[in-house]
Amino acid sequence: MAASNGEKSLIVSFGEMLIDFVPTVSGVSLAEAPGFIKAPGGAPANVAIAVSRLGGRAAFVGKLGDDEFGHMLAGILKQNGVSAEGINFDTGARTALAFVTLRSDGEREFMFYRNPSADMLLRPDELNLDLIKSAKVFHYGSISLIVEPCRSAHLKAMEVAKEAGALLSYDPNLRLPLWPSKEEAKKQILSIWDKAEVIKVSDDELMFLTGSDNVDDETALSLWHDNLKLLLVTLGEKGCKYYTKSFHGSVDPFHVNTVDTTGAGDSFVGALLSNIVDDRTILEEEARLREVLRFANACGAITTTKKGAIPALPTVSEVQTLLNGN
Repeated sequence: MAASNGEKSLIVSFGEMLIDFVPTVSGVSLAEAPGFIKAPGGAPANVAIAVSRLGGRAAFVGKLGDDEFGHMLAGILKQNGVSAEGINFDTGARTALAFVTLRSDGEREFMFYRNPSADMLLRPDELNLDLIKSAKVFHYGSISLIVEPCRSAHLKAMEVAKEAGALLSYDPNLRLPLWPSKEEAKKQILSIWDKAEVIKVSDDELMFLTGSDNVDDETALSLWHDNLKLLLVTLGEKGCKYYTKSFHGSVDPFHVNTVDTTGAGDSFVGALLSNIVDDRTILEEEARLREVLRFANACGAITTTKKGAIPALPTVSEVQTLLNGN
């Protein structure tokens, strides 16, 4: 619940945090890259920091390696105002790494080092249940569903958050190279679909989950379920679409000089959640929701103008500058 002293309510992100190694030169393969920039990332952690950058209260729940990279990542969360009370360290597994190739169009290709990484080994009994119960919004992805014991930890955390009254927010964040097969990815992503009240998918994820080649209203609404309050489809440089029980529509994009799309969707989600955490009635009023989604689109756009996710996540003043200029 919201604190009585006017403090903002807590948004808890659950899942993986890792280090992305991004080539110093765009448009080359990993083998051809002359060097790499070390960039902290992991979608749930990105969302937590996005929330904090925008003035919200955020915490991260997950597991890191008890190594230099793991402690560096925990430090980055704290430096960005995110509570690290939900972090565990594993002495027997390393922090996950991902090498991210930036194509000439700014889109990405991934190569992961996780066999297993510490995030995959989070157990249900290691969860900080008090922290999870204090969340007003509980946000998660699907990578934590791939293997046990993390899958069981994910399901327990969702259950505890829901019982405590949290709004459940889901961004599948599809990373096919991590899954044993496309079929397993689709099955597991959809296995928790009907629990979430806010879901964000990209246009590519929409097509993957539905098997359709179309990104239209009919296709999007085939993913609708009765517990949903808001379904969002992000369209990259084309903005986003939104669907509720009462209305649907689209919000135009902001045109910027895109360098790296890493973290843009996480920035979008963080912006949305930070605006609705203390006022869910926004989800029922189209004009106000459109205003929030315009703000979220601006956050996503700004994030694409720099390399790496976390370094590029915007502050409120940066977003206002973009909004005022359009």
